[in-house]
Amino acid sequence: MVGLLLTIANISGGILLGLATLDKWDGESNFFNKIAGVLAPFQTVIGGALVVLPIFKFSLLSIVSILGGILLLTHVFGKVPALETSLRQLSAKLMPFKAIIGIAILVLGILGLL
Repeated sequence: MVGLLLTIANISGGILLGLATLDKWDGESNFFNKIAGVLAPFQTVIGGALVVLPIFKFSLLSIVSILGGILLLTHVFGKVPALETSLRQLSAKLMPFKAIIGIAILVLGILGLL
């Protein structure tokens, strides 16, 4: 059950994080923009799932999911005053790799379906 939830979170988070790259591949159909529009209100839930669920099913590939979750939760870090500074610094260091991490967790999610 945890594996299926993690797979869904990986696919959803991958679409949200890798949207810039996916939009270039998509052309003019705006398929990924439409999906991202539906998923955007759930960004915090998806990010939380990407941070918590890999702990239950830990592997080296889970680290990519956790990093993707941290990127999706950047806007929430102000609500955790004790960890705000370190989490924002980590997120700032990861931001240049946002699209790469997004595509990686999207691929992990698709492979999780197999």
